[in-house]
Amino acid sequence: MAELHLFGALDDGAEHHPINPIRSGDLFDALAKGWKDFGETPTHYMMLVIIYPIVGLVMARMVAGQDLLPLLFPIVSGFALVGPVFAVALYELSRRKEQGEDVSFRELLKLRRSPSFPSIVYLSAFLGVVYFIWIAAAQGIYWSLFGTWVPDSISVLMTQVLTTPEGQTLILVGCGVGFLFALFVLAISAVSFPMLLDKPVGAVVAVQTSVRAMLANPLTMLMWGALVAGLLVIAMIPAFFGLAIVMPVLGHATWHLYRKVIAR
Repeated sequence: MAELHLFGALDDGAEHHPINPIRSGDLFDALAKGWKDFGETPTHYMMLVIIYPIVGLVMARMVAGQDLLPLLFPIVSGFALVGPVFAVALYELSRRKEQGEDVSFRELLKLRRSPSFPSIVYLSAFLGVVYFIWIAAAQGIYWSLFGTWVPDSISVLMTQVLTTPEGQTLILVGCGVGFLFALFVLAISAVSFPMLLDKPVGAVVAVQTSVRAMLANPLTMLMWGALVAGLLVIAMIPAFFGLAIVMPVLGHATWHLYRKVIAR
């Protein structure tokens, strides 16, 4: 096995991992396999998944009661930018199941002993930085249109956003900038975290390979991003509790998508 350091394997470049072409059918097949994995390992989710709706509710309550109310949507929607970090355990579950290995919670905790764990931490921290940059960008856009005005309630905020020219500009510009952040995160993380679990590579090689996969299958990967975003939005509607199902299914599905994209 190649010796690893934080940023990449010493003798293993991204070009050593050929990219397979994928089509829309592969996305739905990955989702179907993700659903199957979810159904076959449900006992793990009391520990691994219930945190998602709890975190979502806490974030929404925190923002609604403070001056950060205008950032409610960016904070909640931006949670998807760090979703791959929280899904690492789900990728590992699918990897272990695929290999016929023990998928008990005790064995899952051994992930921290993996040679790739420092690279996973490094990449996770980077996505965290991207998330906070997105929040800062959203704050700047809001200030440029509404100044320091803070609404008294969510209903007042929604009225201003939906019925004023400034609000409509906020929607267009905010969604446009948010799309660029989401596209960036999709490109660098679509297959990078699963790859770190599967192959002796570091963070830079994994990210380079993920970007190459995006460039090789642009329309299909954009479709995958749209599917993920759409399912997350639907999952957030019932007080975030849908995340307890959608997040693990997407996590498992991402592993299977990785298997389709990266040639063995």
